[in-house]
Amino acid sequence: MTTQNPTHIGRKISRIRELRGMKQEALATALGVSQQTVSNMENSEELDDSRLKEIADALGVSSEAIRNFSEEAVFNIIGNTVNNHDNASFFQYQPNFNPLDKVVELYERLVQAEKDKVEYLERLLNK
Repeated sequence: MTTQNPTHIGRKISRIRELRGMKQEALATALGVSQQTVSNMENSEELDDSRLKEIADALGVSSEAIRNFSEEAVFNIIGNTVNNHDNASFFQYQPNFNPLDKVVELYERLVQAEKDKVEYLERLLNK
């Protein structure tokens, strides 16, 4: 069994692109590169910050959201959102928003809260 590198940025880009319903060709067009270039990026473990920013903008997410993307977290959120009850067949979940956008928004808020906490603690230490 091979272990996957959890920080493989290309795989994260690929999954976010797929969750957004976007094909490699569409991302390539948005970035002004070839589909083969997008394929190569998705096979890369690391990308420079400027390229990552371009990709994030094209996908409609932040660079931080790509870096910290966890498919397990997405499945946990989805699993904890919809409960399986006997009357589940009557439950028709049709959101009027993109669930991935909400996941990204919540994650970005969490990251910002952590940054604020660190900044506050640093201010306390410097006093």
